[in-house]
Amino acid sequence: MITPVMPTYARAPISFTRGEGPWLFDEDGQRYLDFGSGVAVNALGHAHPALVEALTEQARRLWHVSNIYRIPEQEALAERLIEETFADTVFFTNSGAEAMECAIKTARKYHSHHGSPERHRIITFEGSFHGRTLATIAAAGAEKLTDGFGPMLDGFDHVPFGDHEALNHAIGDQTAAILIEPVQGEGGVRPVPEQCLKGLRDLCDQHGILLILDEVQSGMGRTGKLFAHEWSGIEPDIMGAAKGIGGGFPLGACLATEAAAAGMLAGSHGSTYGGNPLASAVGLKVLETVLEDGFLDHVSRMSGLLRQKLEGLAASWPEVLTEVRGEGLLLGLRCKRPSAELLQAVRDERLLLIPAGDNVLRVIPPLNVQPDEIAAAMEALERACAKAAQISEERQLEEART
Repeated sequence: MITPVMPTYARAPISFTRGEGPWLFDEDGQRYLDFGSGVAVNALGHAHPALVEALTEQARRLWHVSNIYRIPEQEALAERLIEETFADTVFFTNSGAEAMECAIKTARKYHSHHGSPERHRIITFEGSFHGRTLATIAAAGAEKLTDGFGPMLDGFDHVPFGDHEALNHAIGDQTAAILIEPVQGEGGVRPVPEQCLKGLRDLCDQHGILLILDEVQSGMGRTGKLFAHEWSGIEPDIMGAAKGIGGGFPLGACLATEAAAAGMLAGSHGSTYGGNPLASAVGLKVLETVLEDGFLDHVSRMSGLLRQKLEGLAASWPEVLTEVRGEGLLLGLRCKRPSAELLQAVRDERLLLIPAGDNVLRVIPPLNVQPDEIAAAMEALERACAKAAQISEERQLEEART
């Protein structure tokens, strides 16, 4: 018999009742260290006082009016994002998938607006993840996302990650844009080298096509810059953002230059809830906090400390871990045996990590994580690796006997 909640998730048998900073508390009062941050959503941890205050204050005034009317809180957030990024305009959504839908539509509309509707195809990369809508699963193309949902929306050309020859070959007369994540999250925490991002920008300029970045997971300070592409010194034409932008409140955004958004006129796109007063008030407070003096410097210091500790862990347990990947506080541990085994071991130690593709566990603490919390996470990981190594040794002995 089907469950009341549609069974589309393989949920862990844990239920949490409250959170405080990087900690979550289950129904029995057991405390877990959350280094998954709700899949990079809880950028400032749980129940951050400034976010609680911003949400509560707005909730007392006004929740929702729809985008039929002007929303001052939304306009304030858009103006601040424009001040701090490449963008000239912002469309607000409720999620990362919606932000990427808007990005895809904006790219197609750009070429149609300029008299080239045939330029509708977008080049994407194997291992990518852009959301769960029909357009975004077609963009990613992975069978695990598309199985059973065909026929797929046409208009996406998939090339292997890092294959420059295949990328150049894929560009044709119908190409509208290239879409890429500066750091693949779901795909196994694989960063795109800065030089490659620069090359993509040059390639787009050369062929008169748009560069779309998916910074849903890598943005909002996660790598030590407000957005990860800033490390390379390039600017996209269109960018999707979400997850950390709302600090736990549903919020996404599609940012674009004035030129790229030229076709997005009144009636061309919309959202009932997107950028409502509640979401915008919280999003503005998140952005203000991340942009405070010293905040991103703290992210860089903590990411350096965490990376150093994880590299040491991988060196100590080569029978469990093969590699440390990622940028900033978006890091990944590639496992030697199935990552689910280590995931269970760390949960037993009351540490929460997030699985990803390519046999990787994501380590994504809040951006305001402290050294003592990193130390606590490493102690739990050390114990989990010891258990995983013991299980692996016992399994090998059993296999040898049989």
